[in-house]
Amino acid sequence: MQHVVVLGGSIAGMAAARALRSLGKRVTVVEPDGLAATAARDGVPQSGQLHALLDMGRTQAERWFPGLSKDLVAEGAVLGSGSEIQLFSRGRRKVSVPGNELIGVSRGLLEEHIRRRTLLDDGVSVRAGKACGLVVRDMRVAAVRVRAADSDEVHLVPADAVVDATGRSSRLASWLREEGWPQPPVDRMRIDLGYATARFRRGHELPDVRVAHQLPAAASGTGAQPDTGAMAAVEGDQWMAVIAAYAGMRPTRDPADFRRRMKEMDAGPFGVVADRCELIGEVETYGMAHSLRRRWWEVERLPGGLFVVGDAVASFNPVYGQGMTSALLHASCLAAYLRRGADLRAPAHAYFHHVRVVVNAAWELSTLSDLAQPHVTGPYPRGYPLARKMAEWMEEASTTDAWVNERFLDVVNMRRRPADLQTPRFWWRVAMARARR
Repeated sequence: MQHVVVLGGSIAGMAAARALRSLGKRVTVVEPDGLAATAARDGVPQSGQLHALLDMGRTQAERWFPGLSKDLVAEGAVLGSGSEIQLFSRGRRKVSVPGNELIGVSRGLLEEHIRRRTLLDDGVSVRAGKACGLVVRDMRVAAVRVRAADSDEVHLVPADAVVDATGRSSRLASWLREEGWPQPPVDRMRIDLGYATARFRRGHELPDVRVAHQLPAAASGTGAQPDTGAMAAVEGDQWMAVIAAYAGMRPTRDPADFRRRMKEMDAGPFGVVADRCELIGEVETYGMAHSLRRRWWEVERLPGGLFVVGDAVASFNPVYGQGMTSALLHASCLAAYLRRGADLRAPAHAYFHHVRVVVNAAWELSTLSDLAQPHVTGPYPRGYPLARKMAEWMEEASTTDAWVNERFLDVVNMRRRPADLQTPRFWWRVAMARARR
């Protein structure tokens, strides 16, 4: 049985482990925090923030962890659909889309279920320690250097293949350089984002709302940056609410300021929760300086048996909720690559080209919106002014036309690629919706 070492016990790492087990591979997960079934991981400082599992992410999660949604709901997670999901854009509520679903759950509960399911498999073992290098022999990965969790001693863990799921701070490129291999080109877009999450006691104040989202918007003519926000009903009869803003407008840990900003949003549910609900615990903040994309598919010379998943490939602006869904899709890319009969120990160029489709679709959607912010200085893609104007038309039309909004949400939820919004029929409907307005 071939042995694969997965670096990182994140959702990306767990999903990759499940994909590998579906193909009969033996898996060792290397994680600095260890992986107790219910323990939080110290290496995830943003774990207390509200996270989104987009619809395609839930579909892929059900593929690798059948019955996951049902189990989460049984423990208090909340599944919302149709009009229970309220989206607001520029002060107007967008028309609801029947069949659109989102699950409200904390990252802690979601990770706990995914981790527990993965570690119940006898073919998956865990090694507590921190990966600190690779060993490449005969043009392929042969082992991982692992520093023990309780000492400075470094051990070699032999492997037929390695999957890097260590997140946006991945050191893989540096390890390859030390072994004489090229590094991937890297794209960075400065976003200077700050966001804050608070939990509130949930009662009967919003019986018909499960999820509300104030969509990102460009700065106003006065230069003021409107807040982006989302809130979801989650386990424990709670609301989790997040506020995000850029540069000097980033939210703080001040509870009074958090409530004030919720009330000032042009989205009614936020004000209701701010006025009527008890705050639980403290406001947690986190920041992200830039979005990041490592273009592994452009590296012509790769050691065999090397794969990268999750934020180690690309880390997007979190206000679009693409991270966990992308990670789950990367696991499906890995399974598809190996199911086609690819040699696990060969350079995985075809895998990275498969992942490129997922990464670039998410990158295109998020960065196009980010570039509308005055402090974001590019790089601007060719034809950006027209693309930005068309995006504004589409956003306007999706507010009132359910057909347009359904296809827009298909792209937002990563069910379709952005290119699917460029058909003549779609833009005819956009034009008709704008004419009616």
